Amino acid sequence: MASTYSADAGKPLHLDFNASELDIPLRNASIASLQSLEDAEDLDNIELGQHSLWSRLSMTVRKRRDRPESSEQHGLLMSPDEVKIAPSWKRWRSRKLWLRIFAVFPVLFLCFFGIIHLINVITASVNPFWDDALPSSSPPSTHDIHPIPCHSHNDYWRPAPLFDALRWGCTSVEADVWLFDHELYVGHSTHSLAETKTLRSLYIDPLVTMLDGRNGENQFSTASDVKNGVFDTAPEQTLVLLVDFKNSGPEIYPVVADQLSALREKGYLSYWDGKSTTIGPVTVVATGNAPFDLITANMTYRDMFFDAPLDRLYEDAAATPSASPSHSSSTTSSSSSSSGQGTVGTSATSTFDASNSFYASVSFKTSIGLLWSAKLSASQLQLIRGQIQGAKRRGLKARYWDTPSWPVGVRNHVWEVLVREGVDYVNGDDLRGMAGVDWGVRRHWGILG
Repeated sequence: MASTYSADAGKPLHLDFNASELDIPLRNASIASLQSLEDAEDLDNIELGQHSLWSRLSMTVRKRRDRPESSEQHGLLMSPDEVKIAPSWKRWRSRKLWLRIFAVFPVLFLCFFGIIHLINVITASVNPFWDDALPSSSPPSTHDIHPIPCHSHNDYWRPAPLFDALRWGCTSVEADVWLFDHELYVGHSTHSLAETKTLRSLYIDPLVTMLDGRNGENQFSTASDVKNGVFDTAPEQTLVLLVDFKNSGPEIYPVVADQLSALREKGYLSYWDGKSTTIGPVTVVATGNAPFDLITANMTYRDMFFDAPLDRLYEDAAATPSASPSHSSSTTSSSSSSSGQGTVGTSATSTFDASNSFYASVSFKTSIGLLWSAKLSASQLQLIRGQIQGAKRRGLKARYWDTPSWPVGVRNHVWEVLVREGVDYVNGDDLRGMAGVDWGVRRHWGILG
């Protein structure tokens, strides 16, 4: 049988192989590549050998990433292993996409609500132009304003001191006073004092003007007539003027008493006559460094009342209260401080009742503590109930200052709990927020608690 062995059989593959005649990607392959393939060398190693280390590394990653798609695009037949790898690779890429989405979503979520919170903080820190108060020279009309037991903290900071609080229905305002050169200047610190901002100009004179208008002041009026308050909708409602003595209490006291004569002479002040207390259109309460001993020195007449220390009036709320309030019960001081609200001029045997005090106040942060879980704990609630019960059984109005102001949800929770437990005045800076409190649900104190 004749041999069919070709003369070219012994030649290298690249000599008898014309790659240009092929309609496959190999037609553009170099002769060197074909020679290398003939020598059983790996194509990847051949191409990588002609580049730098970094280029070879990136090329390897790119090839492995695109290999399944490249094979399909060029119509090459894939091995069974490659057929299995391609779907799994697509699944892995899809899984990575979802992992990225799940990783980015919480970040976007937090950023969104962070922006919302920032907007809330900014808008709450400024007075919107539609809330601009009336000028201080124009007392507001109160014929459609219903009074609520809120206390305007640092009222003198507002665009229109006194009048802003009245527009929202607040029945208590606060004025910090400093005595310099026989004049009472109003401000939180000495740096904020101004000659035009005095107790007389910001509060006493405007109140006299308003009350004169409510009571039809004329030549027939007398000091013995029953006087109307500042609210047309509730003429019997008293307005509390809380005067915070900032420097020397014993020196401030006689000056305040003297300036109150403008209200006293017209019968606008609440007073104690040695037997009982008569509530008038304005009730003056002294706090801060106000001296308790000077306030109670007159045993027959008082028209300036003390801000008693609420924490010293605590009674066990779980115990059954007696039928009649214990106005004469004494308290034992647990503090040796000689300055600050409820301490100046007091002793371990000082008694606080309706004859010498009106408010019973304490710092919420100091007395009740922080809210670690954004809610009041059972022990904190018990303390609040005991303090409120002790104040009410002495005929005093319970008030907490330094309550949480932020976050707003925590602030509102504290306000709602205090109102529910029977606090008499809510202390705050946000007049709109306090006006929105539900004042209808209140704890009733009496023989049954």
